[in-house]
Amino acid sequence: MSRDPYADREAKKYDNPIPSREYILELLKKARRPMSHPQLSTELGLVSDQQTEALRRRLRAMERDGQLVHTRRGGYGLADKMDLLAGRVIGHRDGYGFLSPDDGSDDVFLHNRQMRKLFHGDRAMVRVSGVDQRGRREGSVVEVLEHCTQQLVGRYVDDFGIGYLVPENNKISQDVVIADEDRLGAETGQYVLVELLVQPSKGRPRARVVEVLGEQMAPGMEIEVAIRNYDIPHLWPDAATDEANRYGAEVREQDKQHRVDLRELPLVTIDGEDARDFDDAVYCEAKKGGGWRLYVAIADVSHYVRPGSALDQEARNRGTSVYFPQQVVPMLPEALSNGLCSLNPNVDRLAMVCEMTISAKGKLSGYQFYEAVIRSQARLTYTRVGALLDEPESAVAQQLTAEHPDIVPHLYELFWLYQALRGARDERGAIDFETTETRIVFGPDRKIDQIVPVVRNDAHKLIEECMLCANVATARFLEKLKIPALYRVHQGPKTQKLENLRAYLGELGLNLPGGEKPTPDDYQQLLQQAEGRPDAALIQTMMLRSLSQAVYTPDNEGHFGLAYSAYAHFTSPIRRYPDLLVHRAIRSVILDKGGLMGRVKSLLSKSAKPPVRRVEGAPRADAGKVYPYDLAAMMELGEHCSLTERRADEATWDVQAWLKCEYMRDHIGDEFDGVVSAVTGFGLFVELQGIHTEGLIHVTALQGDYYHFDAAKQRLTGERTRVTYRLGDELRVRVVRVDLDERKIDFELVETFSKKKGRKQDRRAPRSFGADAKSGSKPGFRGGSRSASGGSRSANSGSRNTKGGSKRGSKSVGNGGPSSAAKKRRR
Repeated sequence: MSRDPYADREAKKYDNPIPSREYILELLKKARRPMSHPQLSTELGLVSDQQTEALRRRLRAMERDGQLVHTRRGGYGLADKMDLLAGRVIGHRDGYGFLSPDDGSDDVFLHNRQMRKLFHGDRAMVRVSGVDQRGRREGSVVEVLEHCTQQLVGRYVDDFGIGYLVPENNKISQDVVIADEDRLGAETGQYVLVELLVQPSKGRPRARVVEVLGEQMAPGMEIEVAIRNYDIPHLWPDAATDEANRYGAEVREQDKQHRVDLRELPLVTIDGEDARDFDDAVYCEAKKGGGWRLYVAIADVSHYVRPGSALDQEARNRGTSVYFPQQVVPMLPEALSNGLCSLNPNVDRLAMVCEMTISAKGKLSGYQFYEAVIRSQARLTYTRVGALLDEPESAVAQQLTAEHPDIVPHLYELFWLYQALRGARDERGAIDFETTETRIVFGPDRKIDQIVPVVRNDAHKLIEECMLCANVATARFLEKLKIPALYRVHQGPKTQKLENLRAYLGELGLNLPGGEKPTPDDYQQLLQQAEGRPDAALIQTMMLRSLSQAVYTPDNEGHFGLAYSAYAHFTSPIRRYPDLLVHRAIRSVILDKGGLMGRVKSLLSKSAKPPVRRVEGAPRADAGKVYPYDLAAMMELGEHCSLTERRADEATWDVQAWLKCEYMRDHIGDEFDGVVSAVTGFGLFVELQGIHTEGLIHVTALQGDYYHFDAAKQRLTGERTRVTYRLGDELRVRVVRVDLDERKIDFELVETFSKKKGRKQDRRAPRSFGADAKSGSKPGFRGGSRSASGGSRSANSGSRNTKGGSKRGSKSVGNGGPSSAAKKRRR
């Protein structure tokens, strides 16, 4: 064979390189038969023990990755030549599962008997054995490539002397046997963490208890279980905590050197009352001739968390902070997140500043990034600032004015800037969904007292728009310099989802313009068409469901929901790893001693202000050490950060579901008014008014008839009676069952209400199965209008995460999916 084309790459990676994977695959392809380890060693000219051992390890790795199959005769063959598919296993609560192939082809159905060999999340090699009646490919497991589950959390059960674990993850249907000597004193019904001793095969898997978490109804148990069930890192390695503690509690004097000194600038933080970490401070001033200069100062985490350090490795592993009700699993140790990096008032802090100029029409006209030392002048809250802007004569506003007379004028300036930014937002056609956020209020023993809506006031929106500006400036900067970095990308709706939305709208006499590729402005026009209708909230829900989920990727494809051609996350490096990466990218340009600054200068006109600022005498550094990432690394990091974000969301949604089920257990038999929030083939999801909790009326519990589901029109229709249930129908329901283990709340129908005539008719079910925009100027303000609309929600797109927000997304039986789980919203 010819020389290995990837030999140079392998030589850079290993001291004693062997032929690359690509070369081995090419050899097997030309041989047209499987070859054993000795045969491959001979063909590749590997003679030393070190080389043959390295080849053995490479072949095993290629086997785990599904590139090769180890045959029963001891040979290694090409998987694609054996009609085998490698991929990740997706389990189902009913025992069957699917293989999601690595090649991106359609999933392969795995019967229950095949899933006995596997857990959800394992990697396997399957052979397609046929097609079932529904047209799905069926497969049989040939080999388990990798068992990815080493620990499980669930309830311990002793059944007539036989102990076993009922996994909390409902995608794992096998019970796991626990010998009496391995139960660590666990009692029936207690939650435990187990370590697997025997992975699943044709028999039962076995495990031993490594931690007894406690009783199901113990305060905080829902969080303890979710952390372990979703494998959220929550214990700090000693190396990471030691590294964080070495920096001390206050900023060292040497670290303040060679930075722009903004300590006299009246920067302030504006956050929720319960916030403990402050990663952004803002200030703006009017410019001569019109417009504003806006300063957004962000905690300079990149100064402390360096690439490759113990802190960096753990932050990367976590990917994001996870915000549960009244508890946080932070991305960084509290010595940094709540201490040295947090922009606490009246103390010196290091910051990365984005200084921007914004026109009178709200257009971003210029920006500059630099390292600074700042001193926040006040720790303000959304409630107090909102009161100042909305009710200047109120007691709260008067108290704020008395405490901070020098700061209040700048808050008004921020508000006037916000009005201009809102106008620009409307002009570019960003989608402006209205959603209801909720907050769980706890009583004694951490039991839910009530679930209350959270109203976003002008202070929330003001900060959000400032953060959006900084994120846009960041994306423009990265794009202009062609630095491989992570953008926040939100694509437009897919074809099928678009068709479903238009079919639903057609029934309502509405239309989404834009043809095959509608724009954000088309979506916004539709929202305006629906404004004032009784079903406006449900129309918005369907619009939300048609949109894609935002992801992190180095391929800049713009942000559909916010109507930006480029968008990146800069504003939360304390709690999001992508933001930390972006800070490193900017810092590499500021400190660079060579090529990057040359590239910056080449892009500027003679009169243009440079996008970065250096302090005279500041030390220089090799950009590659500050930011050691190429495009391939960014691709990998983007996928990882997107996964950790989803993991955090799913864990917080699960905790919300648990808490709501726990709350509703005290209301079994009670009746509530509700609205149909989702229609499926198996029934109606109903959201209870005033409680913001969802449950299911199973289709078999509806009035005596056969009901058929119309997915396009989102309705169930009775075959004989022609009674129809649609999204937005108002019902009265009774709570009949709550299953905490399954996170299910089941309702039965009491009666239906007519939207026009009040009560329609009694539809009692015999049983239940399983489951205004405000406008106008304000006194003392420089005109303009303000909108009560919130930000883009399902686009998962905004800028500054506001504390205590809610999320809406995919439904889960019993609670309707996400609710007020996250402390801050991810835009």
